[in-house]
Amino acid sequence: MGEDGIEAERLDELLLGIVERHGGDPGRLLQILREAQDALTYLPAAALTVIARALGLPRARVEGVAGFYSFLHLAPVGRYRVLFSDNITDRMLGSGELLDRLCNRLWIERGKVSEDGLVSVDTTSCTGMCDQGPALLVNGRALTRLSAERIDRIGDLIRAQVPLADWPGEYFRVDDNIRRRDVLLSSQWLAGEALRAAIARGAEAMLEEMKRSNLRGRGGAGFTTHIKWESARRATGRGERPTRYVVCNADEGEPGTFKDRVLLTSYADLLFDGMSVAGFTIGASRGLVYLRAEYAYLLPSLLENLERRRQSGLLGEALCGQSGVAFDIEIHLGAGAYVCGEETALLESLEGKRGVPRIRPPFPVSEGYLGQPTVVNNVETLCKAALIAIEGGAWFAGLGTKQSTGTKLLSVSGDVESPGIYEYPFGVSLAQVLRDCGAGNAQAVQVSGPSGSCLATHEFSRRFAFEDVPTAGACMVFGAHRDMFEVARNFAHFFAHESCGFCTPCRVGTSLVAGCMDKIANGHGSQYEINEIFQIHRLLHVASHCGLGQAACNPLFDTLHRFRPAYERRLRSLDFAPAFDLDQALAAARQMTGRDDAAAHFNERPLAGEA
Repeated sequence: MGEDGIEAERLDELLLGIVERHGGDPGRLLQILREAQDALTYLPAAALTVIARALGLPRARVEGVAGFYSFLHLAPVGRYRVLFSDNITDRMLGSGELLDRLCNRLWIERGKVSEDGLVSVDTTSCTGMCDQGPALLVNGRALTRLSAERIDRIGDLIRAQVPLADWPGEYFRVDDNIRRRDVLLSSQWLAGEALRAAIARGAEAMLEEMKRSNLRGRGGAGFTTHIKWESARRATGRGERPTRYVVCNADEGEPGTFKDRVLLTSYADLLFDGMSVAGFTIGASRGLVYLRAEYAYLLPSLLENLERRRQSGLLGEALCGQSGVAFDIEIHLGAGAYVCGEETALLESLEGKRGVPRIRPPFPVSEGYLGQPTVVNNVETLCKAALIAIEGGAWFAGLGTKQSTGTKLLSVSGDVESPGIYEYPFGVSLAQVLRDCGAGNAQAVQVSGPSGSCLATHEFSRRFAFEDVPTAGACMVFGAHRDMFEVARNFAHFFAHESCGFCTPCRVGTSLVAGCMDKIANGHGSQYEINEIFQIHRLLHVASHCGLGQAACNPLFDTLHRFRPAYERRLRSLDFAPAFDLDQALAAARQMTGRDDAAAHFNERPLAGEA
């Protein structure tokens, strides 16, 4: 028997079958590991050896990939793996108390597997369900709107070993929660209409329409889309048979963002049309969607949609009946790595590697997926490209502002009456958004998630636009009763957890920042820790390998400037850094031994000769 309870011969047969289904392609290593884990519940050492041998890869590389992603496990995690969303909005809704309640009901310790190997309970950074939390994942399936009653019932279902398929369907309900619609969310166009319009125009004319539209990427950075497309179209490629690729970044892991979930659920045809338009325009024949692991439940419906499009001539050879025009799309699942939202880390992951960001240049438009010219756009950007193909660039440029054309989807959550998706033309004020969502007593809004910016009440008149407040779409609202220090502390731990570990400044710096925040929270901080956070912020900003480390201190930097009293009221001293307190360090020992007399306190012991 193998270490996973399966005979070695059966283990080989199972894993070799998975490898064969993926064509023995080392580039599909991540997908192979995911399927192997689905079959075995975790990835034992023997399984990694079989997979490495079958793919002709060094075993160290296979284990390195498996150990990089949060949702891949090298040790048993139980038949039921329960992960509570640790996003700040879920915490505000009581997720921490619900986690403790489930652990108590199951008689297990957080982060450990139960003695019978049945279940483990822990946290994950964000499930993308901020508008209907608290939420958790059970074996990768999202459960929403948790309550004490639901938690008790979930505990009973686990103890009774009821299969997930037999759990109440209501627990898994995910709503779109669209609160305000504009041109994208009101769209009524048929599948393939955008693609046919692009083919009728021709590739060069379509590129000109993209230029006229001035569409900028909706991921937050705002890079002009037509420049990406034109650069990839003009790039020569490598090898005897150079090719081009279109990659859809559907790995929105930024806490507070969930707009892609809605687009993938209800507007998938618009997305696939946008990818096909991009493929036709740049001369690509293949597209890839990188779908975040938390949205794996959407995979069956997305695959069905792709198959319908193939049957309708909207994918495959002779696209829309045009000989010589070919484009197809496949979907790759992530495995839990926030850093893969960065486009080069995503490309590494697509190639079956650890999701470590690449050094740039070269940029993906010249050397991207498999070293070939690649356009990487996010879900919303590609949906907007489909609208431009239908209505034209001038129409799109007439929406929003001159520098920020079109509309923007906002994911609104937190202390609001109506959390959900809101679509506005660029230029809308934050105050208008807050009125529409019912945020009557907001003291702060975190824009674009932890890596974005925190705005206070005196800034609510500012407008969402690249020339004022750029945003990837997340708007987390915090009422006047919220402690902004605890908000920033949650973000600090998020970055420490999600650092890929590649570069020392980020790997060490994010942990040091989280440690400083914990020290302040525990009442042991001083002005020294505040100064240390500022110094680490400067170091991370200039020395980190990628944007994750560069942005890791943003929420602390913003809250220290705007809500400094939330920090200072926790400090033991505003003027100096206190020395190590040995007596305080012995407090835990006194508690364990049940002693609290004078002799148990370091500073109350009599000096030698004073007895």
